[in-house]
Amino acid sequence: MLDTKDFTFFEGQNNFDFKGFLLKTAGYWKWFLASWILAFTIAYQVNIRKEKIYGMSNMISVKEETNPLFSGSTNLVFNWGGTSDQVQTVSTTLRSRSHNEVVVEKLEFYINYQKQSEYNIVDAYGEVPFYVKIDKKQGQLLGQLIGIKFISESVYEISIPFETENASLIHYADNTFSKTSVQNETFTKKYRVGEQVELPFLNWKLEIIDKPGFYKGNSYFVSFNSFDGTVSQYQNLSVVPNAQGSSILSLSMQGTNKARLVKYLNTTVEVLRENQLAAKNQFAQNTIKFIDSTMLKMERELNNNGDELKNFTKDKKIFDIESGGAKIAERLTQFDIERDLITRKIAYYDLLKKYLTESVDFSKLPAPSVAGIDDPNIVGNVSKLIQLSTERSEKKYAVKNERLFQEFDNQMEAIKKVLLENINTAKTVIRYDLNRINERIGEAEFSIKKLPEEQQELVGIQRKYNLNSSIYNDLLAKRSQADIVKAANVSDIKFIDPAKDVGGGLVGPKTGVNYVLAMFLGFLIPLIVVFGIFFINDSIQNTDDISKITTLPLIGVIGKKHNETNLSVFEKPKSALAESFRAIRSSLQFLYKKQNVDGAKTLMITSSVSGEGKTFCSINIATVFAMSEKRTIIIGLDLRKPKIFDDFKISNEIGAVNYLIGQKSLEEITQKTQISFLDVITSGPIPPNPSELIMSDAMKEMLDELKTKYDYIILDTPPVGLVSDALELVNYVDLTLYIVRQNFTKKGMITLLNNRVKRGELKNVSVILNGFESKAKYGYGYGYGYGYGNYSSGYHEEDEKKSSIKAIKSIIKKKSDKRD
Repeated sequence: MLDTKDFTFFEGQNNFDFKGFLLKTAGYWKWFLASWILAFTIAYQVNIRKEKIYGMSNMISVKEETNPLFSGSTNLVFNWGGTSDQVQTVSTTLRSRSHNEVVVEKLEFYINYQKQSEYNIVDAYGEVPFYVKIDKKQGQLLGQLIGIKFISESVYEISIPFETENASLIHYADNTFSKTSVQNETFTKKYRVGEQVELPFLNWKLEIIDKPGFYKGNSYFVSFNSFDGTVSQYQNLSVVPNAQGSSILSLSMQGTNKARLVKYLNTTVEVLRENQLAAKNQFAQNTIKFIDSTMLKMERELNNNGDELKNFTKDKKIFDIESGGAKIAERLTQFDIERDLITRKIAYYDLLKKYLTESVDFSKLPAPSVAGIDDPNIVGNVSKLIQLSTERSEKKYAVKNERLFQEFDNQMEAIKKVLLENINTAKTVIRYDLNRINERIGEAEFSIKKLPEEQQELVGIQRKYNLNSSIYNDLLAKRSQADIVKAANVSDIKFIDPAKDVGGGLVGPKTGVNYVLAMFLGFLIPLIVVFGIFFINDSIQNTDDISKITTLPLIGVIGKKHNETNLSVFEKPKSALAESFRAIRSSLQFLYKKQNVDGAKTLMITSSVSGEGKTFCSINIATVFAMSEKRTIIIGLDLRKPKIFDDFKISNEIGAVNYLIGQKSLEEITQKTQISFLDVITSGPIPPNPSELIMSDAMKEMLDELKTKYDYIILDTPPVGLVSDALELVNYVDLTLYIVRQNFTKKGMITLLNNRVKRGELKNVSVILNGFESKAKYGYGYGYGYGYGNYSSGYHEEDEKKSSIKAIKSIIKKKSDKRD
């Protein structure tokens, strides 16, 4: 039946031993040193192998520039809109896929030029002495390094190591992919510079750049990336305004090649400027295109009119119209010009109405002024409609926001409704004007009919000629005006500081950070390991651990021995180790006196498990008593694993077992040692029933007889944590010494010791801490041992079957087996 005292395993073990942790940490200083050396070595290798990262930037301003030739008298409207969201639009456009596709295609940055550095292959854009012109309609090898070695200034060798029988190709003309069969080997072939390379997986022409320098014998690499992947890489462009609401933007990028960064930063701004200026000139281009098509038609009519007038007057002697008729003809021509202007207005209104009702793209509308329309409502609304339509087209690929496009559509729809109403109102007014002009023309034509027939015919021909000439000259003037205004337009985007490599720009790798990280991790990792060992290792570390777990008295602390045998006190009587045993002797004498023990004094030495130093302590405690000229004897009662005879160089053929079974007398089993006043009774042959022999009456008789001959009787017993033999001897001894070994004895064993004491199984128990070192480590070599293997090895029948691993361990620990 279990006793409640058995449930105290975790007694006194909940407090963190900070002092013990510090001692253990200090004991592992070599681990910290090795960890730092390793961490700093890794940091150094990373720093020298990692490619350097550079940061390049440029600065632009975004400000709407008014055309210097635009005034209130200018008939064409080219400037519209505001700058409220212009900066945001530019920022978004610079990071948009559609914009970066144009830039990447212009620079062909999907072609990589590389070379071998000391540690890896690096980007060599701007450093290689050549460039390749690729056939974009043909497939190019995708993602594979193409080695190029210059045999001479005009001959190079291509080398491609194919690892599979298929190669992936990319066709940059339509951005498609395909595969082709290749041989699983390294392809090599020589070509001349400028020669067209036509292979199933490569189609290019390699050209040397101007002033290439010396390149004979050098090796380089070329590779092709996917177009979409390259565009995505450059979409990480950073666009930041200098201040909130500022029209100045800073563009920056990071990469391993400064020349490539500089080229891309400046080109992306140039492409944006070109597109922005093209959009700004869209209105003028629409107007010029409309005027050109109209002038081409008018030019044909004017030529026909001129030929008709020339042919009419060729064979006739008619040089002029009479003065009265001339005035009428002049007035009729003026009326025709006015009617044509009204007719053109009506035609423009009809065209505009058709656009508004049938089209969704209004960016190609010509200016209303080309038809002589100067109504500010119509001119302004058409300008706004073109502006909104152009902005919507620009943001189609840059912004993925349906709500924004809905706002554009709502604004354009509102302007369309207003324009349709303006058109209806304007057409009503000009139809009235047209009717009045037609009446005047009718009156003038009636007056012309009074002239002679030939003069009437001449007036008609000159009338058509004058009208077309006037219209043509008016259109010509408007076109010239449009050309001048277009030429005077400038982009709203200007460079403040173009990107330029002026040295520096290094942003990584952060070598200092790597070293700081190495220092931190070099300390943290072993600290975590030690911290883990501290909690995983549930063994006794110092005297504080013992005092926290048990109230049993600690009467001595024994340090680590450094000699080969267990006769430490005898071999080095003046050592610190010998003094620690003398201190134990004094404590034992005090305890005997306290218990009023007269005559012979008995002492049992035991421990929890094998390997804790029972035999070592038994021999040396007996030695210090003998050296004080006290008759002392050691009895080896570890009947299962006898060891005590080795250190004294005596035989174990006969011993306590022979006496207990009645074969030998006490004098026959007692052996002298090289130490004066110290005798030994070994355990003798291993019996089949060790527990029964120890419990027999013969054991009591042996101890009673020994008490008559010796002052001190030391019993070297088996560990109580494994077998119960020692518990049977409790009633025969005055004191019990319980051996605890630093970094070996588990704290739970001390708890079991407490339970045995509380139940009375052990009496008059004192504790000795053995193998103590001030800087405790886990698993250090103790220098002696039982050779039991795992704790219970040799104490049970199954231990007779040793595995090969245990055999190897026993050989390795041969020297340490001599100590216990």
